[in-house]
Amino acid sequence: MANRGVNKVILIGYLGQDPDIRYMTNGAAVANINIATSENWKDKNTGEMKEKTEWHKVVLFGKLAEIAGDYLRKGSQVYIEGSLKTRKWTDQNNLDRYTTEIVVNINGSMQMLGNRLNSSSSVENNKKNSLKNTHLKKNKHSNSFKNVNKKSLLDESNIDFEDEIPF
Repeated sequence: MANRGVNKVILIGYLGQDPDIRYMTNGAAVANINIATSENWKDKNTGEMKEKTEWHKVVLFGKLAEIAGDYLRKGSQVYIEGSLKTRKWTDQNNLDRYTTEIVVNINGSMQMLGNRLNSSSSVENNKKNSLKNTHLKKNKHSNSFKNVNKKSLLDESNIDFEDEIPF
């Protein structure tokens, strides 16, 4: 075990809005996404089902940010592995503010989950790209994802392997 501690966050949730993509001065992409996770339970007193949703701010860097911008949309299900970071900034009234985010950089991972139905609009938009651009994206993105134990994340019986994969 690490003697300095462990800072690791794993989320599986749904995007609340389309990714917000920006570029740093060095040209590297940064994507901001909000992910909702929910838990359900039965109230012991009333017997009714309850639900609580948590919203998580996630920041993706580099190739993962580009992939998020190209393929993720509001409602997309995604697996995120990153670390917690707290940023300090000063607002318009010169007050110190803090924001805690899950940062996904070279040490983290992002995996798109769900079937083609969840991302059909982004698939259709990307089919319009030229063959050259599709080939470049395939090469650029092929090594961006870490392997994830898909058995624990997906019910593979719902996947249609005959579908065209856009990358």
